[in-house]
Amino acid sequence: MTFFSRLESRIREIDSLLCVGLDPHLDELSAAEPKAALDFCLDLIENCAEFAATFKPNSAFFEAIGPQGMGVLRDVIAAVPEGIPVILDAKRGDIAATAQAYAHAVFEQMGADAVTLNPYLGFDSLEPFLHDPDKGVFLLCKTTNPGAQDLQDQLLPGGLPLHLQVARLANNWNRSDNLGLVIGATQPVALARVRAISPDLWFLTPGVGAQGGDLEEALRAGLRLDGMGMLISVSRGISQAKNPHQAAKELREKINEIRRRIRPGLSKSGFSAQAGRPLDLADDLLESGCIQFGEFTLKSGLFSPIYIDLRRLAGFPRLLARIAAAYLPILQGVSFDRLAAVPYAALPIATAISLQSGWPLVYPRKETKEYGTRAEVEGLYEPGERVVVIDDLTTTGSSKFEVIDKLTSAGLQVQDIVVLIDRQSGAAQALAESGYKLHAIFSLTQMLDHWESAKRVSKDLTGPVRAFLGRGD
Repeated sequence: MTFFSRLESRIREIDSLLCVGLDPHLDELSAAEPKAALDFCLDLIENCAEFAATFKPNSAFFEAIGPQGMGVLRDVIAAVPEGIPVILDAKRGDIAATAQAYAHAVFEQMGADAVTLNPYLGFDSLEPFLHDPDKGVFLLCKTTNPGAQDLQDQLLPGGLPLHLQVARLANNWNRSDNLGLVIGATQPVALARVRAISPDLWFLTPGVGAQGGDLEEALRAGLRLDGMGMLISVSRGISQAKNPHQAAKELREKINEIRRRIRPGLSKSGFSAQAGRPLDLADDLLESGCIQFGEFTLKSGLFSPIYIDLRRLAGFPRLLARIAAAYLPILQGVSFDRLAAVPYAALPIATAISLQSGWPLVYPRKETKEYGTRAEVEGLYEPGERVVVIDDLTTTGSSKFEVIDKLTSAGLQVQDIVVLIDRQSGAAQALAESGYKLHAIFSLTQMLDHWESAKRVSKDLTGPVRAFLGRGD
C-alpha cells in the first residue's frame, strides 16, 4: 500500500482528519529533561489515539533536549499504536548523500511514516524520501509565518507565484501516491488556489487555533470534492486543554460537522456522492444573493424564473477569490497568452484570476474612448496572441460574439470561452457552430440538482426553472 492509501484507510476507520501535534516545549514541561518530554508525549498519544488520523512530532523540540532527545523521539514514534501514521515535522532539505542520510535517519532510525521537506533544492533533494511508496512526504508550499511572502509569494517569469509553482511541480513529482503539500490554515486564498491546481493532492494544514486560522474557511478552501485531502494539524489547542481527550474528540466532531455541511453528500466512509465541480460554491452564491428565484427579464429578452447577478461578488472578496480559483483547473488545460474579460460583470472575476495565477489581462471597452489612445482593447498585448475569454455566465452567447468581434478586430485570436455558469439557453451550440469552445464550471442543471438533493431550494422554485430550460430557447 502507498502512504496515502494507508492514511485514507485510517481516516475512514475513525472518521477523522485530525492530526495531533506532539511538541514538548521545554518551558511547558514539568522539568527540562528527557523523561518529562517522553511522559508529555505518551500522555497525549494515550488521550488522543482514538481520534487522531495521524500524530506529528516536531523534531526541533526533541533536538532541544540535548543528546538524549533523539532517543526520546524514537521512543515516542514507537509508542504510537500500529495503524496510525506518524509524520515527522523535520523540514529537511539537502542533496545527494546528505539527503539519503536524512531519509535513512527519518524512516529507518526514527521509524516515521512521513516527513516534512523543504523543496527549495529541487527534485533530486526529495527523491531519496520518495523512493519507497510506503513512506510519505509533505512539501512546504505556503506556510503560516509572516515572512513566507518574502519568497513564497514572489512572482516567477510569466507571473506565477512561487508557491503555485511548487504545487504544479508536486503534481508531477507525486508518482507513487506519497507526496503532499503543507499549506497553512491562515492562508485560505492560497488553499483555494493550490486546490484548484492540485485537485488530488493531500494537504497538511497547520495554523488552526492559536495562529488564527479559521477552521471552516480552511476546509471550504482546501477539501477535495470527496471530502478528503486535508489533515488539520493542531498542537497546543489539544495539549494545553484541561482535558486533551475531550478536546481531540470535540475537534474531530467539529471538523466532521463542517465537512458534511459543505459536502452534503458526504458519507461516514469519507466519500462524497457528488462528483465534478465544487458545488459548495453554488450554496455560497445562493446565500450571498447572487442567485435569486422569481420573475425576471434577461438582457436577451427571455423571461426567466431565476436571476444570476454575479456583480454582487465584488462585495464578497473571499467568495470572489474562491470563485476565481474554480476557473484555474479549466484554464490549465487551455492554450492562451492572456485573459480577456467581458465587461463589466467579469472584470472582478478575471482580475482575481489574474492575481492568483499571474496570467496577464486585457479587456475590450464597451465604448471606444474619444480621447487619449482611443483604445478599443485595454491592456498590453501583441497582435496574433491568443486570448481566452472570461465571463461570469452565458445564456444565448450573443454578448460573447460582441466581445470576440472586438478582440479579433484588434488582431487577437480567440478559441475558448470560460464561464462560471452556463444557463443552457443555446450559447454552447451557437459558439460551437462558429468554431469556439465554451467551458463552464457549472451548468444550471447541476446547480438545481445539487440544491434539491441538499434541500437548499424547494422543487416549487426549481420546477419552473427546469421547465424554462426544457423549452429549447
